[in-house]
Amino acid sequence: MARIDFGNTTDLSDVRLLALCHEAAVPWSLGRITLRVRYSRGADFSGTCFYADRRIYINLGRHLEYPYRLHTNLARTRTAGRQWYKPIYTLDLEDGYQLALFIFLHELYHLLVKRARRNTRQKESMCDRFAARYLVWRFGAAVRTVKGNPVSCDEWDFQDLEGFVAAARDRRRRPSTAARLPTRLADAPPPSDGQFKLFV
Repeated sequence: MARIDFGNTTDLSDVRLLALCHEAAVPWSLGRITLRVRYSRGADFSGTCFYADRRIYINLGRHLEYPYRLHTNLARTRTAGRQWYKPIYTLDLEDGYQLALFIFLHELYHLLVKRARRNTRQKESMCDRFAARYLVWRFGAAVRTVKGNPVSCDEWDFQDLEGFVAAARDRRRRPSTAARLPTRLADAPPPSDGQFKLFV
């Protein structure tokens, strides 16, 4: 289980934000994590993790307006002749809590990859998928193309992300209801509040 040393200097509620991060981190064996949430110096957002002492920093733009359409690396890589490209899929986030949680989960997955003794290089897309599938499942966040068209989860949720970092799971604890996502999001039961939607 992760124990979170939490600090927040934004206007977001400490209690609510910490509860959301803790709920998402429950199934993983990470020991003590240092989490700091603060305003950025101008960028919309950023996140950083440090493997050695398990520190995560979340920076949020004070100027942001919500709902916020986040550009992600969720899509599969495609080829056109000898060239390859990756379409941009967006994720609709309702408030600063959801954006902060997305960043937390993205950086958390980096730590899980390290903890599971996997190669840590080129994992940005996997980290985005790990974060997005939780937000889609937990809050019904919508994944769309840049033109605003809905994207089925089959188009981006195609990896066993939890299995890839299974060595980092806390086997002493029974996973909480919020943590029980199966290999494919399409097969997941909705959370108890009934907010789950594949897309809108």
